[in-house]
Amino acid sequence: LFTLPVRGSEGLYMVNGPPSFTESTAFQRDSGKNCKAVAFSKDGSLFAWCNGEKVNIVNVTNAELLCSFDLPKAVCLEFSPKNNVLATWQAYTTAKDGTAGVPNLQLHDVKTGKCLKSFIQKKMQNWCPCWADDESICARNVNNEVHFFENNNFNTITNKLHLQKVNDFVLSPGAQPTKVAVYVPGSKGAPSFVRLYQYPNFNGPQSALANKSFFKADKVTMLWNKKATAVLVIASTEVDKTGASYYGEQTLHYIATNGESAVVQLPKNGPIYDVAWNPNSVEFCAVYGFMPAKATVFNLKCDPVFDFGTGPRNAAYYSPHGHILVLAGFGNLRGQMEVWDVKNYKLISKPVASDSTYFAWCPDGEHIVTATCAPRLRVSNGYKIWHYTGSLLHSYEVPSNEEMWQVFWQPFLDGVFPAKAVKYQAVPSELPSAEPKPAQAYRPPALRNKPVTSSKLHEDEPPQNMKPSGSSDKPLSKTALKNQRKHEAKKAAKQEAKADATQEPVQSSASQNAPRSSVPAVTSGDPEVDKKIKNLKKKLKAIEQLKEQAAAGKQLEKNQLEKIQKETALLQELEDLELGL
Repeated sequence: LFTLPVRGSEGLYMVNGPPSFTESTAFQRDSGKNCKAVAFSKDGSLFAWCNGEKVNIVNVTNAELLCSFDLPKAVCLEFSPKNNVLATWQAYTTAKDGTAGVPNLQLHDVKTGKCLKSFIQKKMQNWCPCWADDESICARNVNNEVHFFENNNFNTITNKLHLQKVNDFVLSPGAQPTKVAVYVPGSKGAPSFVRLYQYPNFNGPQSALANKSFFKADKVTMLWNKKATAVLVIASTEVDKTGASYYGEQTLHYIATNGESAVVQLPKNGPIYDVAWNPNSVEFCAVYGFMPAKATVFNLKCDPVFDFGTGPRNAAYYSPHGHILVLAGFGNLRGQMEVWDVKNYKLISKPVASDSTYFAWCPDGEHIVTATCAPRLRVSNGYKIWHYTGSLLHSYEVPSNEEMWQVFWQPFLDGVFPAKAVKYQAVPSELPSAEPKPAQAYRPPALRNKPVTSSKLHEDEPPQNMKPSGSSDKPLSKTALKNQRKHEAKKAAKQEAKADATQEPVQSSASQNAPRSSVPAVTSGDPEVDKKIKNLKKKLKAIEQLKEQAAAGKQLEKNQLEKIQKETALLQELEDLELGL
């Protein structure tokens, strides 16, 4: 049985998960209105909270109080992966006379309760040190350097990663060896870059596993896949210089630990709302483009595998086992969710959770919680628990004068819940379906008794499989695709040639006297030659434009002048190709 802690103005309490949804009697409700922070250990066995007086740690199964710290102002808590250390953070304050304040980030030994180390950590963003999953190393960013500690000995810095200005870093998940992704923002016209290192090999750029540099980045988000073989980087600018988007500009980059890197080509312009790795580590989903947004699954070659078409969505959530994907539209959208079977790319259900500010998969891969929390929304606070087949199993709304601040699932380690076959039939539920009644559009009196004609601003694009069709499931390689296209082009050219055979003599004599620009597009029958001809014509057109600019008195660059000098050679080459030499 697993639980969900609920934190709000009614205090802190635990709710038993499906199927009972009753308040847990093992955990004593903390009724104070000052509960600022809560945290589970990674395996879900320990639970810590701060109630405005103390930070308490309990064993979840029997609710036994393990230890308590006198930290009334703590606002952030986090356990290390193996439950050895509890990190706490409170706001940094300087003394009245301007001298440095006391250290505000503390690391406590969970077993003995003693403070292992205190640091000064002024910013709340990225306040918590990062551990490798086995706790062999721990790292924190200090004045644009990453400091590494080993085996929870925080008195000795065993390693430093020193680049010009490390703005952010992320440790890879999973087993040793640990890898580190670091982001260094660009300055004075130099590009920003993300580099991947393997701990502890930090000797300059040549020791990096991979490197990707890019412009247009004020901040980045780095996402490791579960197997720690690749990182997705969402680079975004605060302002979109073209004025096309209110939210700045985003680009998506892929970097693998084997040194490969690529820009993920997104076929629709607009913001990137969300990117999520499939837990299988070989696919990822991106939600992007001006509304209605597109969602596409890509493979590790950054080729699209499946396109979900367009719809009202801005988030993607894979289930813990990676077999189900939820595409949802929260925030300023109406809360529509699409639940997809990832293996067969079939739609399972379309539940609607309006006004949701939070979504999370249960570790069992079957249930989902959606919630409306303050301060994001201060009315109709509460949470709902769903089965992925679309059934609403439980709903709770706080009284109108109260607020709910947080609800989340108790975590479990991978493998505790086995993956189950995907169901399409909605599971039975006591509660009626939560489908909201669609609001009727306003109709002026003159049209009220006439038939409704639907007019849409956008026609939604349907979902489509992006894998090349063929007898085998394996997507074709690039060369195979190229050959297939060549073959098709030759076939088409042959058919055209047959059709034109009767009219050809007349056409060719006329075309030789006509000026080159008005020559109808005659194909040579070989797609490669046609391609070359097309490229040459493109280059010659560019040279014409440069000549016009020069005639208008514009100062040309050195490389532009060199282009103009190549004109005669290009004309000769074009003539040879067209004559078939």
